[in-house]
Amino acid sequence: MPDVSGDLPASVREKSCAMVLAGVPALVVHPAFDTRVDAASGRVLHGDRAPVLLWMHGRTANKELDPGRYLRLVRAGIATVAVDLPGHGARMDDALQQPERTLELVERMVGEIDPIIEAMCATGWFDHSRLAIGGMSAGGMAALIRLCAAHPFRAACVECTTGSLSWQRNRAMFDPPRAARLDPIQHLDAWRALPLLVLHNTLDAWVAVEGQREFVEALRARGVANAVEMHEFSETGAPHEHAGFGRFGGDAKDRLTNFLVKHLRDA
Repeated sequence: MPDVSGDLPASVREKSCAMVLAGVPALVVHPAFDTRVDAASGRVLHGDRAPVLLWMHGRTANKELDPGRYLRLVRAGIATVAVDLPGHGARMDDALQQPERTLELVERMVGEIDPIIEAMCATGWFDHSRLAIGGMSAGGMAALIRLCAAHPFRAACVECTTGSLSWQRNRAMFDPPRAARLDPIQHLDAWRALPLLVLHNTLDAWVAVEGQREFVEALRARGVANAVEMHEFSETGAPHEHAGFGRFGGDAKDRLTNFLVKHLRDA
């Protein structure tokens, strides 16, 4: 298997490998990866199939971003498959990273999720009955859109994103035809109640918190109040109060880890 980026800390690299799943570059962090490398087959696995989070980063980022998230999860016995969005990371395309193409790349990512899951399950490394999906910003939009149709996920977690795209209508990312086609809050008929963790910066300058509040209230109005947890951070010091949670970054990662331990590992 290909080696992972040398920019990752050793504690993550020794539990990781780089893969291509259904044509999509992925970073796989797994609690059962051996640190030895077999000359014939690359990294090998020992032990049981692991619960797993499929994670999608935000626009202009890459799958290697935020290794502290992956380290906490792997130490808790949960694998992560982090993938590059279209035009990002190992499939770099500057044009697709422009704000006005955000919903285009989100829609493309949504179409890639099911083939990725199929490829993940084919490895035999993951427990297909304990799958979670999540993402930050554009990646979180892809996650929420995918959840508006039948799916295999047991839990979901999103950060600094929105399930109500109309709140983005004054930003460059807003594409009216795509927004109408994709907007999660307009497509909740097929939403299946599942544990959902929502983290957001109250002062987020790029993705309005009001849109995510509206989306959460729409879910709760459908009788799934007990399944949705929303927590807001304020004055985090993060760039634009959007890219991560600044001085609350550790708290946010701990919340996500504890949430997934509760709903994937201990359930």
